[in-house]
Amino acid sequence: MNVLSTLRRLTGMNLARGTVEQAVQRRMRATGETVRKAYADALDEAELRELVELVVVPESWLFRDPQAFAAAVGFVRQRLADGAKLVRILSVPCAGGEEPYSMAMALCDSGVSPQSFVIDAIDISAACIARAEAGVFGRNAFRGQDLSFRDRYFTWAGDDELYRINDALRARIRFGQGSILEGALGTARQYDVIFCRNLLIYFDEPTTAAAIARLSEHLTGEGMMLAGYAEVPSFVRHGFSPMPHRQAFALRKDIMRSGAPARPALAQGQSAAAGAAAPKRQAANHARLTGAPPAAAGIGSRPPHASRHPASAATPPLVAAGDESLLAHARKLADAGQPLEADSACRELLAQQPESAEAYFILGLLAETAGKPADAEAQLKRCLYLKPDHYEALCHLALLQEQGGNSSAAATLKARAARAFQRQQPQ
Repeated sequence: MNVLSTLRRLTGMNLARGTVEQAVQRRMRATGETVRKAYADALDEAELRELVELVVVPESWLFRDPQAFAAAVGFVRQRLADGAKLVRILSVPCAGGEEPYSMAMALCDSGVSPQSFVIDAIDISAACIARAEAGVFGRNAFRGQDLSFRDRYFTWAGDDELYRINDALRARIRFGQGSILEGALGTARQYDVIFCRNLLIYFDEPTTAAAIARLSEHLTGEGMMLAGYAEVPSFVRHGFSPMPHRQAFALRKDIMRSGAPARPALAQGQSAAAGAAAPKRQAANHARLTGAPPAAAGIGSRPPHASRHPASAATPPLVAAGDESLLAHARKLADAGQPLEADSACRELLAQQPESAEAYFILGLLAETAGKPADAEAQLKRCLYLKPDHYEALCHLALLQEQGGNSSAAATLKARAARAFQRQQPQ
């Protein structure tokens, strides 16, 4: 059995070979198997589940990115004011329950009756679901300045700073194991609000499109989608439009484009005003280059731009289909899973065009997927020095900072990314 391709198929994630190999070696030690091929040939459903648990990285905390919960609360309150009797909410993936519990607490704090909403929460990891159902959280789940919600909704579990969420709140959430790509997606046919944050960044472009199509089917016509900030361009390419909530990264289905091709975005090097009707490559580069966004927040990590000095910056030309320029060649090599060759092509380009921001961006992605965060950070910063509003570089660098524990720098970069994305939308 090919373990890498099997795990990619099961999870939908474009897992790095090194990530899978580490998981395999760990399980071989646990099972006592010493021969790699023998382990792979003997893989059964139970052992595959163990591998899935090792390659899924559920890093979250309560009230992570609080602007999203504030936007969702306002939306739910309006829905109820308009006559809805019950608002249905979906959280996928739910990790250890941090996101759905945060939403439930935010609704109750705003005066919404627990009987007026129900939350479905699903995750591919059985261990995550078990932890979420237990509703017990340690110190790492409680971050930020205001922890008053802990006094309102948790009781001390009596051991090592553990706290248990109250039963009434837990009763409003239905947890279940499942995948965004197949099987039942929650218990309702459609939801008023869907949280799907920082999942698509692990997917390649076809899987991203399939996941968004499923989410769209399960979202009501006027519903709200909450995405991760690095994922907004993917949703925009596939029939969604951003909603005007600052740093919430909320979207709605674009009814005007229903059944029509996705609206083209800005071309590299163009401003929002000049590029409103031009084809946009930059939002697509992220998913195309990495296959599953970089290594910053996920597999080891993750992840349009107007130049601050458009007249003087050396902006590489747009690469037309079939163009064999070094930049196009580097992208093709990265897409084909040839990182060393892609790296070489980028460096050859930089020898000729030392101000090619896109070449530095590609080098940053390659470093991320290779598990070299310091190198990735250096390359992304070079990209942003040349193009301060490079949306995807801002997203990747923010996730690297967040993973490295620098929440203040990550927040600043997120805000810059949100402003850059808004500026680049057609007016």
